[in-house]
Amino acid sequence: MQLNEMQTKWAQETLDKTAGKLAKVSRRSKDKIPYTTVNGVHDDKSGEGAIGWWTNGFWGGMMWQMYTLTGEEFYKEVAQDNERKLDANLMDYNKLDHDNGFKWLPTAVANYRVSGDPASRNRGLLAAANLAGRYNSAGRFIRAWNNWDDTADRTGWAIIDCMMNLPLLYWASEELGDPRFYQIAVNHANTARECFVRGDGSVNHIVSFDPVSGGMIESFGGQGYGVGSSWTRGQSWGLYGFTLSYLHTKDAAFLETAERIANYFIANIPESGLIPVDFRQPADVTWEDSTAAAIAACGLIELAKLKEGRQSGIYLDAALKMLKALTEKSFNWNEEEDELLTKCSAAYHEKEHEFSIIYGDYYFLEALMKLTGKELFIW
Repeated sequence: MQLNEMQTKWAQETLDKTAGKLAKVSRRSKDKIPYTTVNGVHDDKSGEGAIGWWTNGFWGGMMWQMYTLTGEEFYKEVAQDNERKLDANLMDYNKLDHDNGFKWLPTAVANYRVSGDPASRNRGLLAAANLAGRYNSAGRFIRAWNNWDDTADRTGWAIIDCMMNLPLLYWASEELGDPRFYQIAVNHANTARECFVRGDGSVNHIVSFDPVSGGMIESFGGQGYGVGSSWTRGQSWGLYGFTLSYLHTKDAAFLETAERIANYFIANIPESGLIPVDFRQPADVTWEDSTAAAIAACGLIELAKLKEGRQSGIYLDAALKMLKALTEKSFNWNEEEDELLTKCSAAYHEKEHEFSIIYGDYYFLEALMKLTGKELFIW
């Protein structure tokens, strides 16, 4: 991957400006674990009732990226505080699920990679062991959510998001020299490749399996528009997730799958560069999801590094198109307000759309760090 002079200048200037804002935001939010903002002010998920929320590792991940960028101990201290607060989640079985990677890769494992802290290593391994314990050997998948206080039985459910949590298992396998974790991750990725990714490169969000026999039953629309639609954040989880599985395994089938999803994604990027909640949502719906754009950009940048010539340029140009559109049309540069991206959507059928979400901010920062060669590789 080779950026030209103008692209390099844009990436560095945008990173500098983003880091300048985060220098102020992080000091206002240093005692929080944010998810969104209310009137420009970060909320806080570090309390007892919300500590298990699935996004609670991304703030720590942003702080580790800022520490890597600046060397300032302040960011390290905030990240470590986020990690310690998550101990309340790590000790509560009911709050542990397929999102362990999202919580402990950007916090405990990142800390261990930087500092070698044995307590952080222990946290990461405990989270990995719990994630591995969700593996269904008949269906060769990792179960997604727990059963909540409703009538749905999710025992046989798996989701495309889990592709991004598999790196926790790859890390644990390498750290312990134990192939079990690697085998579970690879088996789940193969099942996802067969049952989630359609021929055209679009993906299902949720697939239901018979938990006893392991056979696939059906797919659900999940957080997208409906069954058979194309939820864009799911597309980005698949794009980046299969790229990461290729990086960890060198299995060419995972790279082919990542590229198939990427090519479908690129073909559906609107002229504006702004990504809708679902590529197949009705024409009169204008809701955007900036998180899908930022996540996909990270995956495309990694793919651009793996390819040569024209194909590398296609992936890089698509990533830059989305990132530039975000900075120009869906970004809050006001340093007195806490959010970065402003038009994120959690799910198509939720009432609220186009608000700030912390993982959108995280992946935007990660993409800029990738472009400038300064990233702490977390996944």
